[in-house]
Amino acid sequence: MDIKDLASFLGALKKRHDFFHSLGARVSDHGMENIPDADCTEAEAAAIFAQARAGTAATPEQVAKFTWFMMLFFGRLDASMGWTKQLHLGAIRNNNARLLKRLGADAGVDSIGDFPQARGLARYLDRLDSENQLPKTVIYNLNPADNYVFATMIGNVQDDLTPGKIQYGSGWWFLDQKEGMEWQINALSQLGLLSRFVGMLTDSRSFLSYVRHEYFRRLLCSILGADIEAGLIPADRKLIGGMVEDICYRNAERYFGFEVGRFDGKKPAAKKQSRK
Repeated sequence: MDIKDLASFLGALKKRHDFFHSLGARVSDHGMENIPDADCTEAEAAAIFAQARAGTAATPEQVAKFTWFMMLFFGRLDASMGWTKQLHLGAIRNNNARLLKRLGADAGVDSIGDFPQARGLARYLDRLDSENQLPKTVIYNLNPADNYVFATMIGNVQDDLTPGKIQYGSGWWFLDQKEGMEWQINALSQLGLLSRFVGMLTDSRSFLSYVRHEYFRRLLCSILGADIEAGLIPADRKLIGGMVEDICYRNAERYFGFEVGRFDGKKPAAKKQSRK
């Protein structure tokens, strides 16, 4: 497509979104420092886009405005197709100029950032919710100082149609280790509803990355076992075991709408009952 203005740019993105949907994609992901606390009309976004195409760099304020506009566009796009949106927020990247020049971006010199998260994220979720275009959303923080912020944020825009519609995602990147994963589970357990949690994730770029699911299961069971021994939750194997199975598998299967061996988003036909 000939990208000559903002409208054609958005049209091209919509076309690619439709293409991925046709192949079975149902989840999107945005890795950002934070959601900007900004407003931007379509006219303003079009002017910023035209300015950049003409060779004039956007100012930091314009970058924030255009980011806000595009994230609303992506949110509406995901909602219209029934996708789940993921927001991975908080990384500060490419912190070594020498290695950036020699090796390029993403050379392993990223770290935890301390960006403001609460206000922009709250406004973003509320804006889409007020338009009835908020997709199922999973939010992940990288700074452990934001654990309680994110764990409480998910309660602001839940609805009565999709259980656990807004999820506080598992510990990731620098928090994808014993202490960080325990912090996330405990924060969600204290401030949200652990039984609706969709559990661990993996970027699946390496076969060995799948072992983190086993690691997560063991940590989850250890935390719940300690609570049982302390008398904080019932010593009911069926009840607590069922919750573990939900968190480790069934919740995600239901939440994302995935069926084993299927990628068209449709439910498999009902199996015929055997007469034997």
